[in-house]
Amino acid sequence: MAVKQPPLCENCEYYDYDEEYEMYICTQSMDEDEMSRFMHAGYRQCPYFKFYDEYKSVQKQN
Repeated sequence: MAVKQPPLCENCEYYDYDEEYEMYICTQSMDEDEMSRFMHAGYRQCPYFKFYDEYKSVQKQN
């Protein structure tokens, strides 16, 4: 049986380039407690992951 791979941050809607820090960051809005749980819980799969579909946004423009 194949092991399900966790989604990559690069495919997430919340993963965006921050010009101030000059790096990609997670832009999901989390309070301090949520961030602490997220960083220390060792999630195998991000509970905030939302697949970014660039074609979906282009379809809305038409």
